[in-house]
Amino acid sequence: MTLLTDRVAVVTGASRGIGLAIARELVRRGAKVCVTARKPEPLEEAVKDLGGSEVAIAVPGRSEDPAHQQDAVHQTIDAFGRIDMLVNNTGINPVYGPVLDVDPAVAAKVFGVNVLAPLGWTRLVRDAWMGEHGGAIVNIASIAGLRTAPGIGIYGVSKAALIRLTLELAVELGPGIRVNAVAPAVVKTQFATALFEGREEQSALAYPLKRLGLPPDIAGVVAFLLSDDAAWITGQTVVIDGGLSVPVAL
Repeated sequence: MTLLTDRVAVVTGASRGIGLAIARELVRRGAKVCVTARKPEPLEEAVKDLGGSEVAIAVPGRSEDPAHQQDAVHQTIDAFGRIDMLVNNTGINPVYGPVLDVDPAVAAKVFGVNVLAPLGWTRLVRDAWMGEHGGAIVNIASIAGLRTAPGIGIYGVSKAALIRLTLELAVELGPGIRVNAVAPAVVKTQFATALFEGREEQSALAYPLKRLGLPPDIAGVVAFLLSDDAAWITGQTVVIDGGLSVPVAL
């Protein structure tokens, strides 16, 4: 395990679930973190969970709001003096049904949060620190961006766009800034509850590892991609799915 001592990360959507697990893993490896999310109270609890103000700060706000993005980046620089790592974790999936039935305003909202917000965060951390000093970025995508996802199709389309954005940014920001993504299958979080609640055991049968994912399963891979152990990896999307996408011969 490569330590991340003296490095600083911004992790969006980190008051619970995958985002909080990532922040925990980064702190465990020696980093300091700024965690963001919409609601102040869960963020305050997250900072306590992470070890207090010496290692973590919280900046509440909507991930897609440019003013919030700027505030979080400025507060991180003020508190810790640098930003070496960015994890674009915030994502929304507010609608279920066929893509053609999704209200255009809702689709625009999904793309605003899932695609344009990561672009905005990336621009800000580049300008604030990484452009001159280097760094690493990980976007949290989904296997729904790599295969059809009936019922959550518009979410899948947005995650496919995020995966493509990862490729473009890796080329544009290299060699100083590495940009990768991870694509989890179903992870047991409050966000994904509707995908497994009441049928977890049945759902897990589709996975060769016979279980759904847990937030630490994602956090370890993200920490690796942010670390110097991944120094020659950029523009990649790492699938973390318990073997779900492994081809099986009939």
